[in-house]
Amino acid sequence: MTGTPEPTDISPRLERIARLARQMPNEALRTLAHHIDIDLLREAFRRTRKSGAPGVDGRTAAGYAQNLDANPASLHERFKSGSYRAPPVRRVHLPKGRGKTRPIGIPTIEDKVLQRAVVMVLEAVYEQDFKPFSWGFRPGKRMHDALSELRSWLMDSNSGWVLEVDIESFFDSVDHATLRDLLSQRVRDGVILRTIGKWLNAGVMEDGQHRRPRVGTPQGGVISPLLANVYLHHVFDVWFDDEVRSHLRGRAHVARFADDIVIAFEREDDARRVMRVLPKRFGKYGLTLHPDKTRLTRFERPSDDEPGGPGTFDFLGLTHLWAKSRKGWWVVKQRAAKDRFRRACRAVAEVTVQAGTLRGGLAVRFGVHGDDDRLPGAETREGGGGRVAGAPGAVRGRSGGCGSRRLPPGERRIGAAVEAHEASAAELTVAPPHIG
Repeated sequence: MTGTPEPTDISPRLERIARLARQMPNEALRTLAHHIDIDLLREAFRRTRKSGAPGVDGRTAAGYAQNLDANPASLHERFKSGSYRAPPVRRVHLPKGRGKTRPIGIPTIEDKVLQRAVVMVLEAVYEQDFKPFSWGFRPGKRMHDALSELRSWLMDSNSGWVLEVDIESFFDSVDHATLRDLLSQRVRDGVILRTIGKWLNAGVMEDGQHRRPRVGTPQGGVISPLLANVYLHHVFDVWFDDEVRSHLRGRAHVARFADDIVIAFEREDDARRVMRVLPKRFGKYGLTLHPDKTRLTRFERPSDDEPGGPGTFDFLGLTHLWAKSRKGWWVVKQRAAKDRFRRACRAVAEVTVQAGTLRGGLAVRFGVHGDDDRLPGAETREGGGGRVAGAPGAVRGRSGGCGSRRLPPGERRIGAAVEAHEASAAELTVAPPHIG
């Protein structure tokens, strides 16, 4: 292959798009598809994860890479002419615990490449529009920064009240017609909008059955997180920042990571007024708030003589609570949420049973005892005086937690089984949130 572009060759092109978007903040951009050429498609392939399972066509990334001259050229021609056809997403189910499963969508490698290219172009536009409190699946924005900023605000302001907003089945509830209308407010390039429409209508293939839902973002699609951010940017972010904030009597802080939203208020009356109007606002766009998980919590800095203290709330898998520091000061602490911890313990327990069965079979196969280190994967470091720290024979964790102890000989393979289980799951292409 010749003429493969370096990443630096692509960046100036994307910067030109970003500069144009900044110069035209309230206008729709009509000519963007011409930026998606063969070089950009090759760069999109370079950025695409190669270890994912194949889609409905059975084509792997390794197979696609064998001809990086002809394959991107063919894809580009079909994209430009409008003859590109979006194949359905292959759906599989992963165990979720307690006998439940989670559906996962696996697009074809060609779909991933084209979606990545479209995301690169649209990100250059929408990154100029998105609000700073939108953290999920954006370049240069990290979950840890969202948590750190939220904690700092709660500490500095003493907060008062925290509203947790839970959208029921958000990624499965996005209305296609509404999404197209929202996209067209900023992007009116016919080629790109038609291609996104094909992905929305492609549907899923499961057990030989092809279904085409009228709601929801493309399952497992590279473009799904961006489409979700565009949707909630218009539904919530702009509305809150431009219309709600100016009517509040006190300060407020928002943190949104995809469909996970918390709003901290200084005043209770502000929090209750916003909580009353939120269901109507989201309902206008076909979304429903969970009546039990959407809740308001008092979260003021406690006094030393206060009985019980304030409540707690969860965000991004962490429980936030007021507690005393080692020096005796009241601080906001962030700990693993109990439901996440219980799920992790159940997962380890399930893998323990699987590992025991596997170990018994291996013992028979290799003719060794169940606690013999000669079983495959039970290596020790020569001269190290025992098993390497962090090797499969040891499960690490906080003291007192599930998996914080040294495993007995009969269970030494749990760590390796967990790693194998995670490696197997990683072979599937998962779109984070469908995060949840």
